[in-house]
Amino acid sequence: MTDAPIGPGTPADATARPGPRTGAPAGTAAGPGSGAGAPAETAEPRPGPGTEARLIADRARACPGVAGLSGGPFGTVATYLPGERLPGVSAGEDAVEIAIVATLDRPLPETADQVRRTVADLAGERPVHVRIDDIIVEGS
Repeated sequence: MTDAPIGPGTPADATARPGPRTGAPAGTAAGPGSGAGAPAETAEPRPGPGTEARLIADRARACPGVAGLSGGPFGTVATYLPGERLPGVSAGEDAVEIAIVATLDRPLPETADQVRRTVADLAGERPVHVRIDDIIVEGS
């Protein structure tokens, strides 16, 4: 085997490729104190669409009066991620849509408002639309 420069289309072993997010070679330490990558205080990445949608889903599910999330009657409220589909949250560039299954433990408008307030910081300037797709009556 000859030594050839590594470039587009040239096969290379995993140790010659940069590692994820740090630019350090794979298999090398690039954490805090290693001298590689960004300083620890600026190292937290901005949430991507998948991370953001998961955070929104987790927060919405944790709200009082929310039994779960719903993809809607045709499954249209969802975020498509590599290898999975996250129903109940659609976080686009213009708006965030959340479809919930509610309980009757509290008034429905209060539940929707609570979900909206809970995810407002993740939505930023985008409006948050909360729709109630179904209602579960506890004990039935």
